[in-house]
Amino acid sequence: MSGDGLGTEGSAPAVEAAEAQGDAARAGRFWSTRRLPAALVAAVVLAAAGLFLYDVAAVRAHRPAMGWRRRLAHELATRQLGNAWVVACAAVAVLAGLWLIALAATPGLRGVLPMRRGTPDVRAGLDRRAAALALRDRAMEISGVQSVRVDVGRRRVRARAVSHFRDLDDVREDLGTVLADGVRQLGLARSPGLSVHVRRPVKR
Repeated sequence: MSGDGLGTEGSAPAVEAAEAQGDAARAGRFWSTRRLPAALVAAVVLAAAGLFLYDVAAVRAHRPAMGWRRRLAHELATRQLGNAWVVACAAVAVLAGLWLIALAATPGLRGVLPMRRGTPDVRAGLDRRAAALALRDRAMEISGVQSVRVDVGRRRVRARAVSHFRDLDDVREDLGTVLADGVRQLGLARSPGLSVHVRRPVKR
């Protein structure tokens, strides 16, 4: 069941839908700063560079190179490309590179939903858990609803309710109406679809 309204061409709902699509196109997802991955990569690069720099300086000062660097140079010179260790290290490097590329190319912050932009210089976002809590509070006010669980995703809102009296179809209809109105009032840039499921409590 969806809370989206249907309208004819030129009607107010159609105009609102077009404006909502325009807002969604302008209000993209929030980008994560990726502080932890950036700090880990920087720490690893800094440690490796510092270790190599120290060893090179030691060799320039006529001291023997560290044992691990001599062993590494020997392994690189003697092992074949088809060796299991070489293939495993290459696979790890490729996976790490793909992970970093994915972090750089994706917005992140999946828990924040972009809201409609009233002015071009202001951006606002709504936490998905806060949105779910607000919709759940509205759903609990409906007569016949014993408990309800609301999950807010980027594309769909799913509500699973337990009704201990009233007809299930009536409760489902009321839930759909109330939650559809609640979703509109959240002011999201991209209005998610709505899915409502109602059942009786499990008898023990």
